[in-house]
Amino acid sequence: MTAADHSPLPPPRTASPPIQAAGDGDLIPFRQAVKTWFKISLQTFGGPAGQIAVMQRTLVEEKRWIGQQRFNHALSYCMLLPGPEAQQLAIYIGWLLNGTRGGLAAGTLFVLPGVVALLALSALYVGFGTTAAVTGLFAGLAPAVVAIVAQAVWRVGRRSLTHPLLIGLAVASFAALALFRVTFPVVIVAAGAAGWLIARCAPGVFKPVAHGSGDDGPPPLISDDALHQERPSRRRTLRILLTGLLLWAVPVAAVAQFTGITSVFTTQGLYFSGAALVTFGGAYAVLAYVAQQAVQTYGWLSAGEIVHGLALAETTPGPLIMVVQFVAFLGAFRDPGTLDPWAAAFLGALLTTWVTFVPCFLFIFLGAPYIERLRGNRHVSAALTGITSAVVGVIANLALYFAEHTLFTTVDDHTLGPLHLAAPDLATFRPIALSIALVASVLIFRLRWSVLRTLGVCAALGLAAALAGVPGS
Repeated sequence: MTAADHSPLPPPRTASPPIQAAGDGDLIPFRQAVKTWFKISLQTFGGPAGQIAVMQRTLVEEKRWIGQQRFNHALSYCMLLPGPEAQQLAIYIGWLLNGTRGGLAAGTLFVLPGVVALLALSALYVGFGTTAAVTGLFAGLAPAVVAIVAQAVWRVGRRSLTHPLLIGLAVASFAALALFRVTFPVVIVAAGAAGWLIARCAPGVFKPVAHGSGDDGPPPLISDDALHQERPSRRRTLRILLTGLLLWAVPVAAVAQFTGITSVFTTQGLYFSGAALVTFGGAYAVLAYVAQQAVQTYGWLSAGEIVHGLALAETTPGPLIMVVQFVAFLGAFRDPGTLDPWAAAFLGALLTTWVTFVPCFLFIFLGAPYIERLRGNRHVSAALTGITSAVVGVIANLALYFAEHTLFTTVDDHTLGPLHLAAPDLATFRPIALSIALVASVLIFRLRWSVLRTLGVCAALGLAAALAGVPGS
C-alpha cells in the first residue's frame, strides 16, 4: 500500500472522551499484545497493502481492539510521514493500546522477522550468487519484479489520479525524474506545494471519499471517537526528541569514530539517515532515489542487483524498504576497510536498518498526542494528495528503470543539454527476461495471483532456463 491507498482525512470533530487505561496504561495485558504483534509480524508478506490488511483483519475485525474509523484516522496520518507507513501504523496502535512500551514492542516485532530473514538471504546471495542455480533463480525473479512494480503504478494511479490536473502532476514528476534527473526530495516538496496550490485555486479537484465503517461486530475497545489519555506537552516533546535523536545519532557517531569519517559505514549511516527523512510514497517510490545514489554515486552495487534485492525483500515479511539492508550489505562487503568482509557486511546492514527504522518510532511518539487531537487538516490533506499524485510518476520511473536494466544487458546514458536519456543497447536484448516478464504480468494482472506465488513461478522458470542452457538466461 502506498500513500494513495487511503481516503481523505475525516472532517473535524468535537472533543471526545479520553481512552481509559488500567494499571500501567495498558488497555490490554502487555503479554497478550506482544503475542499478537508477533503473530502479525509473521504474516506481513506482500508489501504495505498486505501488511495493513493483516492488521485490519486482526485488530479491527477479529479482536475488536480498535474501531474502523479510528484505524483509518491513524493510517491517514501515518501516510503523512516519511518511512514505512505500515510499521508506523503498528507503532501508533501499539502506543494506543499499551503506551510507549506497546509502541516499541509493536514496531520492533513488525520488522524483526524480515531483518533476520533478509540478512540470511543477503549472505546466501553474496556467497552463492554466482552459481548457475542462483543466477537462474534471479534471472526469473528480476522480470517478475518489473511486473510487480508495474502493478503498483496501476493501483496507485487508478485510486489517486481522479482529475486531469493530478494526472498532469504525475506526468510532470515522471519527466522530472526520468528526463531531467531532478532529485527525489525536490520532486516530493514541489508536489506537496502544487497540491496545496491546486486546493486553493481549484478545490473541486479533491473529492472526498467517505470511510466505510466496517464495524458490524461488538463495540471495539478503542472507539472511533476516543482520544488517548496522554496529552501533548513541551516537556514530553523535548524529552522524546532528545532521546530519539541520541539513539539515532550515537551509532553513526561511534562508527565514524572507530572506522573513520570516510569509511563506507559512516557514509551509509549518514546517507540512509537522510533517506529516512524523504521516504514518502512507500518503498517503490524511494527505491528510485536509493537506486540512483547507491548505483551511480556510491557504486555499492549494480542496477541489476538492486532488482535482485527488491525480489528478496518481496519474499520476506516486513516493510519492503528493508531492501536498503541488502544494499548496505553488498556495499560494505565490497568495501570493508580494515574489517573482515563478512563482519563489515553485517555491520553495514544492521547500522542501515537501525537508522532507517529508529526515525519511525521518533515520528510517531512525537506526533501521536497532537495527531490524537486533530480531526482533519484540509491543507495538509491537499499537500498529501499532491505528493500521492507525484508518487505515481516516481513509481513509473522506477518501473522504467527496472525494465531497462532487466530486459537489456547494457544501458547507456546520453546527455543533450538539460536532458538525460537512458538508451538501452538493442543488441543486448534478453528475450528470456521479456518472456518471464510477460508471464508475470498475466499472473498478476489477469489471474490476480499473489506476489509471493508469482515470484515462485518466475523463479522456477528462470532456474529451468538456466539449467537447460537456454541462451540469454
